[in-house]
Amino acid sequence: MKWNPWHGCHKLSEGCRHCYVYRMDSRHEKDASEVKKNISSFREPVSKNRKGEYKHPSGTTFYTCFTSDFFLEDADEWRKEAWSFMKERSDCRFFFITKRIDRFEKCIPEDWGNGYDNVMIAVTTENQKMADYRLPIYSKLPIKHKGIMCEPLLEGIDLTKYLTPEIEVVSVGGESGLEARICNYEWILDIRNQCIAANVSFDFHQTGAKLLKDGKIYCIPKAKQGVQAAKACIDFNSNK
Repeated sequence: MKWNPWHGCHKLSEGCRHCYVYRMDSRHEKDASEVKKNISSFREPVSKNRKGEYKHPSGTTFYTCFTSDFFLEDADEWRKEAWSFMKERSDCRFFFITKRIDRFEKCIPEDWGNGYDNVMIAVTTENQKMADYRLPIYSKLPIKHKGIMCEPLLEGIDLTKYLTPEIEVVSVGGESGLEARICNYEWILDIRNQCIAANVSFDFHQTGAKLLKDGKIYCIPKAKQGVQAAKACIDFNSNK
């Protein structure tokens, strides 16, 4: 279940250059840098039907803030209430990805402690520079469920020293869109090998629009990027 309590973001690093939210909004002549609270869906996780029952059943996974960043400065005034929904729906799982892990301590609720059991926070690392900046910060933070998202993967990345037992999964994908930069399949396989060596689960999420493999560049339409990644059959499930 997608839950976007607010919409819009500000480009922060190289992975943001061809942001899909900006592409999507530009088609409707909207400015994606303008951050707005989604009034109609803000309370979605705790919404109820006429019987007073939650509309979304126990066990639902809410993919949170995928058209923004949960730790975005513009959302500081709304975040406390959003956290309260996660706490209220402790029977559901919440998953979000951030490029702003350096704002973590300014953004967590007072009762966070060692983290909420039902919240997974993943960090984007599109290149080595961002891996070496964000992951040392991430590794020290009290988060119950952690993951690394290498998407869009823009170069080979050495994650070896960051693949600690706390990391549950590394997900990798190329860049989508007409202006997508090339993703080299060898980079993907190298990260997979690092994960296997560290016994961390690996997920090849999508190929991206331009995949370099065996010396040939494949142009893959959006509808088939996830399908082609699945066909590669290179996902790895750790035995942790």
